[in-house]
Amino acid sequence: MVRADKGAVLVLPSDRFAGWLSDEDAEPVRVVLDRDGLVASQDGRRTAPTVGDWLDVDDDHAVLLHERRTALVRDTAGETSRVQALAANIDVVLIVEHLDPDPDLGRIERLLTLAWRSGARPVVVLTKADLVPDAEGMAAEVARVALAVDVHAVSVPEDRGLEGVRRLLEPGVTLVVVGPSGSGKSTLVNALAGRAVMDTGGRRNDGRGRHTTTHRELVPLAGGAMLIDTPGIRGVGVVADADALDTTFADVAALAARCRFADCHHTGDAGCAIQAALDSGELSERRFDSWRRLAKEAAYQARRSDARLAAQERDRWKAKTKEYHRGMRGPRHPRNRT
Repeated sequence: MVRADKGAVLVLPSDRFAGWLSDEDAEPVRVVLDRDGLVASQDGRRTAPTVGDWLDVDDDHAVLLHERRTALVRDTAGETSRVQALAANIDVVLIVEHLDPDPDLGRIERLLTLAWRSGARPVVVLTKADLVPDAEGMAAEVARVALAVDVHAVSVPEDRGLEGVRRLLEPGVTLVVVGPSGSGKSTLVNALAGRAVMDTGGRRNDGRGRHTTTHRELVPLAGGAMLIDTPGIRGVGVVADADALDTTFADVAALAARCRFADCHHTGDAGCAIQAALDSGELSERRFDSWRRLAKEAAYQARRSDARLAAQERDRWKAKTKEYHRGMRGPRHPRNRT
């Protein structure tokens, strides 16, 4: 495709500009959305498009959003009960965390839960391995909480540890990079792309990196893979289901299944396998607290979402009832005056 004619398909590459066609030589095409910024999807709903979405185009107007294979979403806690899609149609979520300062295990668990919920494959990349004396030992500690997930300790300046990450860049594969500011996401993207495609910042006086990426952007790579870089995440609300939590915390879920009572609150109840594991040291207090906190957040978000959907359904039936009554009354005609 070289231009967005009627019926053409394009992928939305950024939350800042229009569109990018599959032809590498094509210029970005400006896509016009409706006034509310939404696009009709194949199931009839109207959805805000995000980076990685595929849209049908009528001239320069987006008319249809294709169904998403996968989507990385976050909760907009504190604003509305809606969720925000960070990226769509992704195959791999690269969770980037720095080794200097020490990695935040709780943040890794949080991002792993979002990744498992997305339907994509999570991979943990630990950057700045050249700045710590025992990068492999620290990676092993992270692997103990990133169950069934590949963990790579890398140093971009030394081009060390990147082989396993580069093997993920297969033709047609889309990867999204998530992590905190200063974790080296943009530097990693540049290394994987083999060229400077994202701005990078220096280190601050406190040793942390500078926040450089301010928007989400899709970067096509020469080998046919695509990378989506995202801004640093300071705090991210969890949109998760039971399966995602049980996958991230498979060890805790296995313990909970061994509790004597199905409705065990894990707060000193008789026969609680989790309490026994805490007492013996098999389960750390930090990991148990992380699991309990994320489970509460996920349950709260689910309740808010259910309330919003119920309100939407009520509004829909109210609108149908009003339309029905208008039809029963029929058109109004002015009275004849003599």
